[in-house]
Amino acid sequence: MEKGQRKTTPLLLCSHIVVLHLLSLVAETSAKVSAVIVFGDSSVDAGNNNFIPTIARSNFQPYGRDFEGGKATGRFCNGRIPTDFISESFGLKPYVPAYLDPKYNISDFASGVTFASAATGYDNATSDVLSVIPLWKQLEYYKGYQKNLSAYLGESKAKDTIAEALHLMSLGTNDFLENYYTMPGRASQFTPQQYQNFLAGIAENFIRSLYGLGARKVSLGGLPPMGCLPLERTTSIAGGNDCVARYNNIALEFNNRLKNLTIKLNQELPGLKLVFSNPYYIMLSIIKRPQLYGFESTSVACCATGMFEMGYACSRGQMFSCTDASKYVFWDSFHPTEMTNSIVAKYVVLRVLYQFLQ
Repeated sequence: MEKGQRKTTPLLLCSHIVVLHLLSLVAETSAKVSAVIVFGDSSVDAGNNNFIPTIARSNFQPYGRDFEGGKATGRFCNGRIPTDFISESFGLKPYVPAYLDPKYNISDFASGVTFASAATGYDNATSDVLSVIPLWKQLEYYKGYQKNLSAYLGESKAKDTIAEALHLMSLGTNDFLENYYTMPGRASQFTPQQYQNFLAGIAENFIRSLYGLGARKVSLGGLPPMGCLPLERTTSIAGGNDCVARYNNIALEFNNRLKNLTIKLNQELPGLKLVFSNPYYIMLSIIKRPQLYGFESTSVACCATGMFEMGYACSRGQMFSCTDASKYVFWDSFHPTEMTNSIVAKYVVLRVLYQFLQ
């Protein structure tokens, strides 16, 4: 093998073959996903925060250096994020545009749009920390989007599009790491378990609101192993740079609540197809056995020292960033690389979201 050439593992090769088969099924099946509509945080924000007054931004180098044209779009990644890969897997566009980006209009959004905002959460108090878009505001944007879609497609076709669209939710990490375990407010009001119930209640109300607006296909995203993020490992000096078990246990507990919520709502809301998309175990597998997926570094990120930087701190250290992000599990101290995002997205599509093709 030539120097610099990446080795393709059997696991990755098998994954690519299965995904190609899945894409052929997309073309053959009569069932379809008309659009990918996204709510959430930085894991799925494609640049909405560029257009609001907040420091929670990534519209500068080295972010986006591996995106089409080498452009920093506002995605917290070196390239594409999971929802971009999911959209492509369903035969739609290879990226999902940000709702607030003036470059796009309803003709672009008709097949996919993200209302997500980096640093937000289920809890309004989480979005207040860095003055970002709260979940209730994302829902208001969605209502406006539906009106524009009706004007663009006609009311009947717009309703069909919404009913056939896959609505993706990806948030919750910030509620714990940015809010509950960092700010003084919520921890004095709730035990960790009570706070989980509080957040799950917000998630339930949000899904009921989506259902009331015509959504029938919904993916509720779970939490990753939060304690294994480089930032948390770096600040866990007593743990010797190991994953922080307390945060991982919280993620597991909360994921169990969300899974139970999907069972409950599927029983209560006629015609709803709600699934739980859990990234926890595939992310933990990548972090614990990176070599199986072609990675070389998992405990530090590509950006600068790979321990503390994200957002503007990553920008300041850009000259020290790694040369090949595909060898790293994490891009900055909080967010995965494009390569990791692609693996997680393929896993979720093949394990969970494939149901929407049947």
